[in-house]
Amino acid sequence: MLVPVIAQAEPSSGTLDTKALAAIKRMSDTLAAAKSFTFKSSAILEVPAKTGQFITLFSNARVALQRPDKLRASMTGEAPPFDFYYDGKTVSAYAPGTKTCSIAKAPPTIDAMLPALEKETGIRFATAPLLLGNPYSVLADRLTSAVVVGPSMVRGTACDHLAFRSPGLNWEIWIDSGSSALPRRLAVTFTDRTNFPRTLVEFSDWNLHPRLSPGEFVFRKPPAATEIPFLSVLKSAGR
Repeated sequence: MLVPVIAQAEPSSGTLDTKALAAIKRMSDTLAAAKSFTFKSSAILEVPAKTGQFITLFSNARVALQRPDKLRASMTGEAPPFDFYYDGKTVSAYAPGTKTCSIAKAPPTIDAMLPALEKETGIRFATAPLLLGNPYSVLADRLTSAVVVGPSMVRGTACDHLAFRSPGLNWEIWIDSGSSALPRRLAVTFTDRTNFPRTLVEFSDWNLHPRLSPGEFVFRKPPAATEIPFLSVLKSAGR
């Protein structure tokens, strides 16, 4: 079998293509300028099973963000349903399948809350950098390689396909090559974890001017819900 080789997708170690950096800066500027936004996503996740094998799960999400201190995400799919709320004071997670929830005090901004949540749970969210006030500051940090793979199409949208490497991560992103410069696809390989688990996310239905009410970000604990630690509720939802 003959396998085509894309020469420009094989940079030498240490290559930082300024065009690739400019593309993620343009995307970052678009997201940072939005006071609020919503989007949908579909993801393929590789998660460890008790046997040690990595299992592939298909997941869907709806995300709503309002700067600087409100975030809501609702996940469905092969993994059990899971809801996340952040209202600037607390973070809440709810797994309706097991009727378990977790509520904890949180830092006053999204930018502070997301790193704190990762530190507390040990769980990395591949899309988290896109939710920050300045995505570029995180995406471009400690890069060892940045390359323009070339033009691509993602569900009918013309995109620039880019590839990057940083300690513990190999990642690719497909950015709308039009004026919106929105992310359309993201692929992340965690090279510092056993079996190099991979996450692939496709984004759709971006709205940079949504109408959002404060109540959308507030968790109201169901009477029958049992409160447990944050990491436990994430595991109960298969996250």
